Amino acid sequence: MNDGLFYSMTPTTRLAPGEQVIHAFTPDKGAYWRDHAWIAAVAMALGMAILWAIGNPHVWTGAIGGLAAVAVRAFYVASDEMQARWDLTDRRLLGPQGRAVPLSEIATLRTLGSAVQVVTRGGDKHLLKYQADRNATRARIEAAMSGASA
Repeated sequence: MNDGLFYSMTPTTRLAPGEQVIHAFTPDKGAYWRDHAWIAAVAMALGMAILWAIGNPHVWTGAIGGLAAVAVRAFYVASDEMQARWDLTDRRLLGPQGRAVPLSEIATLRTLGSAVQVVTRGGDKHLLKYQADRNATRARIEAAMSGASA
C-alpha cells in the first residue's frame, strides 16, 4: 500500500460498483476547541490536586502545567484533526487511513463528548471526532444501517 494513502486523513478505500456516498462527516473547529477547553480544565484541576496531595506549596503551577500541555497538543495536532473525514455510503463507513467498516458489522454506536464511537461486531473501535452535532451523526449512521435514506 502506498504510504501516502495510508496516512491520508480522508477515505482512500475505493467504492464498490454501485456503491454511493450518502454523507461526508467532517470535524467542526468549534467542537475541537470546546473539547480541548474541557480537557484543559480537567488537566489544570488534576495538576493542582496532585501537587496539593504531595504537599507542594506551589499548587498553582499545576494549573499552568495542565493548560500548557493541552494547549501545545491542541495547536500541534489541529491541522491534522481538521482534515479527517469519514464517508458514509449505502454499504460502509469509510474513514481515514484505509478504515472501512461494513454497516452490517456495526454493533454499537455511542457518543462521547463531540465524538461518535463506532464499535464493530469484531470489537474494533473507531471515533468520528469533533462532530458539530454528534446526535445527528449517530442518527445518519443508524438510518443507513436500517436501510433508510440518510
